[in-house]
Amino acid sequence: MGKPTGFLEFERNDRGYEPVEDRVKDYKEFFVPLSTDEMKVQGGRCMDCGIPYCHQGCPVNNVIPEWNDLVYSGKWREGLSLLHTTNNFPEFTGRVCPAPCEASCTLNLTEEPVTIKSIECALVDRGWEEGWIRARLPHHRSGKRVAIVGSGPAGMAAAQQLARAGHKVVVFEKNARIGGLLRIGIPDFKMEKSAIDRRMAQMQAEGVEFRPNSHVGVNVDVQNMMEEFDAVALCGGSEVPRDLPVPGRENKGVHFAMEFLAQQNDRVAGVTVPDDVSIMATGKHVVVIGGGDTGSDCVGTSRRQGAASITQLEVMPRPPEQEDKALTWPDWPTKLRTSSSHLEGVDRDWSVLTKSVTGENGEAKSLQAVRLDWIDGENGRPEMKEIAGSEFELKADLVFLAMGFVHPMQEGLLKELGVKFDARGNVEADTEEYRTSIEKVFAAGDMRRGQSLVVWAIREGRQCARAIDQYLMGSSELPR
Repeated sequence: MGKPTGFLEFERNDRGYEPVEDRVKDYKEFFVPLSTDEMKVQGGRCMDCGIPYCHQGCPVNNVIPEWNDLVYSGKWREGLSLLHTTNNFPEFTGRVCPAPCEASCTLNLTEEPVTIKSIECALVDRGWEEGWIRARLPHHRSGKRVAIVGSGPAGMAAAQQLARAGHKVVVFEKNARIGGLLRIGIPDFKMEKSAIDRRMAQMQAEGVEFRPNSHVGVNVDVQNMMEEFDAVALCGGSEVPRDLPVPGRENKGVHFAMEFLAQQNDRVAGVTVPDDVSIMATGKHVVVIGGGDTGSDCVGTSRRQGAASITQLEVMPRPPEQEDKALTWPDWPTKLRTSSSHLEGVDRDWSVLTKSVTGENGEAKSLQAVRLDWIDGENGRPEMKEIAGSEFELKADLVFLAMGFVHPMQEGLLKELGVKFDARGNVEADTEEYRTSIEKVFAAGDMRRGQSLVVWAIREGRQCARAIDQYLMGSSELPR
């Protein structure tokens, strides 16, 4: 694939970022793409490795070597067509996916994997610029109606696939704008929302109907929906955040991360946030609890709002700088990951347990914590032990809880439907038929598997669409 000796001749060269002092002035995307010629060279680095482990690393099973070769050969339109056979929205994954494909790349054995994510993004961005991406109308209409509940990447992928199979698809979204956490949770500096808008326009031309402000179980009757549609796909998110039950949690200034991030996305979209509920980091000492992507997004947003200081705490130990390739490759490794937001300025600390939040007149002022020692427990699993005398205090006017999500919201729609939950509180359904315990009701994405990546949501939405098509028609030509 690519140039047979390309990986020996060309060094890895990935897209860069605008300088920190420039990009923190606004909420626009700040990656600097490579030129067409530079991208061609990077595509030429894809080696004929025999077994393309990148396929294994990619949840949607992108045929990566083939479109790398097409980019190297200058056949960009063909490369984009091939990319779209497995991924409905490569502009989403090309911006926010952590690129497990690159971790699985054979060249990652020498820390120089092919720039797969950047090539993917370049392909689809050029496709939009050149006008190659257009609506794909079905060859026939089935007369069947499918309701999709939730308009995140799983719901959007399922909707587009089912519309292309000839079904009438209606997407119900409880929020005012379509896109799920892509819209309300991921900051614009990571992905501007015009990426969602143009896909919506394409999908509407393909026959998908979007109904925002439609909260099934609240202002949309569940039984009416069940009677009106031949199949229902539950594609909502894992929305119940993990809380922090410590003294002082009730103080003003302690918030779930998504409250903070959603407000800023509203502001960027031109929506006024009322002063009495507004959360702003300007001039404040910010502590982010949780070391994942959501915590990183809080860091980048706090920096842009002009926080006085930002500290990010993680209860787990600091990961190694580099993984042991012999033990981990081609699987996704545990290693220290530094995001673009971290590079903008933050103090990071690991093996820290929050004990309490101290307030004055009901407002958070400081956070008390203790350092941890992680030891091997009796069952072989690591257990945390507080280190005596290691207690410390941090200034904390704002504390953002970014410790993940436990399961979807069960009250309302899910309990009214009567679907069965798995041991973790997610909607129970397998990965073959995606059927729930209720006839003609299916589930996919975070609602089924728990919180995960955008690329996993797209995969599940596509597979769920095939399962629904097969249920409705007896067979399906949609890809898995």
